[in-house]
Amino acid sequence: MALRIAGETIYVPDLTALTQGAVSRLIDEGSVSGRIVIHRAILQLLEYNASKGRVVGYAGLEELRRLRQYSDTGIIKLEFTGERLRGFIEDEEQLVGEVNSLIREYAYSVNGVLITGNELQYQVAKSMGIQVVLVKDKERGRLGFEKYFSENTMSVHLKEGVVPVAKIGRPGEWKFVKLSDTPLTRQEIEQMANEIIEATRSRSDAFIEIDRAGSTIVQLGAYRIVITRPPLSDGWEITAVRPLKKLRLEDYNLPPELVKRLNERAEGILIAGAPGMGKTTFAQALAEYYMRMNKVVKTIESPRDMILPPDITQYSKHYADTGELHDILLLSRPDYTVFDEMRNDEDFKLFADLRLAGIGMIGVVHATTPIDAIQRFIGRVELGMIPSIIDTVIFIKNGQIDKVYEVKMTVKLPTGLREAELSRPVIEVKDFLTGELEYEIYTFGEQTIVVPVKKLRGKQGIHEKIIEEIGKIMPEVDVRMENGDIVITLSRQDLKKYNRRIKRLRKLEEKYNIPVRVKVEE
Repeated sequence: MALRIAGETIYVPDLTALTQGAVSRLIDEGSVSGRIVIHRAILQLLEYNASKGRVVGYAGLEELRRLRQYSDTGIIKLEFTGERLRGFIEDEEQLVGEVNSLIREYAYSVNGVLITGNELQYQVAKSMGIQVVLVKDKERGRLGFEKYFSENTMSVHLKEGVVPVAKIGRPGEWKFVKLSDTPLTRQEIEQMANEIIEATRSRSDAFIEIDRAGSTIVQLGAYRIVITRPPLSDGWEITAVRPLKKLRLEDYNLPPELVKRLNERAEGILIAGAPGMGKTTFAQALAEYYMRMNKVVKTIESPRDMILPPDITQYSKHYADTGELHDILLLSRPDYTVFDEMRNDEDFKLFADLRLAGIGMIGVVHATTPIDAIQRFIGRVELGMIPSIIDTVIFIKNGQIDKVYEVKMTVKLPTGLREAELSRPVIEVKDFLTGELEYEIYTFGEQTIVVPVKKLRGKQGIHEKIIEEIGKIMPEVDVRMENGDIVITLSRQDLKKYNRRIKRLRKLEEKYNIPVRVKVEE
């Protein structure tokens, strides 16, 4: 136990005070001086987090390094006391709670001043009669990485040993720009990473979404930040992405028919597009639009990077498993749920379950073409359920709506087939604005077939011409179209009869670039 000198104040920081960098800040402000005592249980906890590659551990150790420098120059006296925890606790919440309890007990025993950034720790300490300082949110200053952002910067890419670069422009029209001729050092990257983590501890609009060994994902205001470090990456790296502007749905100048559909019929919506094309920006505008229509709207995100009003509750996929999110949304019954960045089987299954339960769903998926967005559900859900889950696909390209599909189920003879007994359930994918059928999806045997009907119809005139020419080469044979190919069915007797003429079919294939297949009946 630290011995008190008459008139001296002993300051005892807890974990949050160190990871926020609050102690050194108070020293710089002149609010804290004298003796600062660090409990060894905190040092143990910081060491544990750093060994797991978590930035929280590094941020706390960096604060201790600053305090050591202050101590070496005589500004403060830094001491360590207490015993390390024995029988290390696996549950991290319980572990942090145990360390907080040890800090409070020590501060009480030496009549010291507890420094904390945790509201609960502050309230408990006050109830025990401990002198305590609650570190308030520091005034927001410009963080180190923000100096690389200008008005038109979409993202900044910082890596040790490499010059900083940025994407400047707008979705679909951007260029890589070097921001300096001097490569960044590891120390500079680590310092910026620590600043970011410290900011998440003191700002209400900042969250550590994911903290793993080797990577940390942070949502800091409008910035989505990914920090990676060895051994996951070959060096420290920070990637920060920021939306250029916030749009309302009215800014997209949507056709009246589409606005009517969004108002009345669209409840299973997919927003698709390539990375960086503006999918999330549109989803954000659509969420606010429904909110203004007095609908209850919630979101599922990871990270929570949508900039939305407080009326819309944003759930983090990282802090709850699929079952918990499923229960919360079913019981709270929102009119619409926006599911941002659907990636794995669990995401698609949750989307499908909630939609089938009657909740309006808006899913954001990566896709290079509009049909790819629908195909990502094939194999994950029963084919016949797809039209019940998805009714509208909106494809975003270069920040604008490029294509809108509507999805329906019908029973018909698929395009290109002729025999009536081949009729089956078919999913029709139509261009919503023109009503033109573009794709058909159906099962054939054990296979799922996705047929580009528009292209197939474009070739129908050629098919008819080829069939006519085949009729001249091989009179009275059975010729039909199957899935875009031309199929000739011959008996054994006809095969002998037309054997020499079959070679002429290959010339037709080369001429028209249409497959011609020959089937021989037994």
